[in-house]
Amino acid sequence: MTVAPFYVPALAFVVTFGLTGIAIPLLRRRGLGQTVRADGPASHRVKAGTPAMGGAIFLPVAVGVALAAAFRPDVALLAGVGLGYAALGFADDYLKAFRRRPLGLKARQKLVGQLVLALVAAWGARAMVADVSVLRLPGSAHGWSIGPYYWPLALLVVVGTANAVNLTDGVDGLAGGLGVVAFVFYAVVGYLLGQPSLSLLFLALAGSLLAFLLFNFHPARIFMGDTGSLGLGAILGAAAVLTRSELFLLLVGGVFAVETLSVMVQVAAFRLTGRRVLLMSPLHHHFELAGWSEGKLVRRFWGLGVLLAMVALWLWH
Repeated sequence: MTVAPFYVPALAFVVTFGLTGIAIPLLRRRGLGQTVRADGPASHRVKAGTPAMGGAIFLPVAVGVALAAAFRPDVALLAGVGLGYAALGFADDYLKAFRRRPLGLKARQKLVGQLVLALVAAWGARAMVADVSVLRLPGSAHGWSIGPYYWPLALLVVVGTANAVNLTDGVDGLAGGLGVVAFVFYAVVGYLLGQPSLSLLFLALAGSLLAFLLFNFHPARIFMGDTGSLGLGAILGAAAVLTRSELFLLLVGGVFAVETLSVMVQVAAFRLTGRRVLLMSPLHHHFELAGWSEGKLVRRFWGLGVLLAMVALWLWH
């Protein structure tokens, strides 16, 4: 590796910081602001008009810097899948900003595109990693062979993680900060596996996200939008498949998983009993309505994310 590891995240940070600072007033002048859903928390109504599509800035920067530093098939696969999901998110954000459709793309349109891209990720990982269907077990030197179940699991991990990050991106800085933690974890994993090119990609993503968070932490001056959340989640899920660490992702992405589970439980409980378990889902909205400030909520969820990542590293063999 001819590129110093610190150079990649530093460059991604500087470029993202500069471009985001330039983009915010431009997006405001063009009226490309967030449309707040009517059924969301009342406190979020003041966020209407805040520029969205921030993912269209930091994600291409991180991917471009990483590919320039180490153009390898594994990096190109993750980058391609991530940008593909980001393109779906961009179409969704475009409809929300220009057409004033709060729900964006139809669920069926999103799912078809996401499944196709997840299939590409699963096929690419299968072609690059000989024992990709043997999952690493936390706390054990042995693996678990899942055989033909690799394909449905890989699709579930990529699609599920992308949408989990998307659901979590409902409070200023929450998804971005948790993303930094997760990508730092996978940068360490890449190093432990002897795949420094992957580490550079994850460090570039962490660097770009850190710069973006300077504008995205409460009160946010810009949101990452579906462009960023879907793209980040897809890369995270595909990274787990490529490194055979799907079970570790449940730990590292524990907050993402719980946020998704909270929505599922809320919907199931309401359909079965007519009552809601939470004040509002996803879980972060429940705590907001319970009186937590956005800053307190985000800091506590970040802390939980760091703790879970440390446990995952401790269990890595």
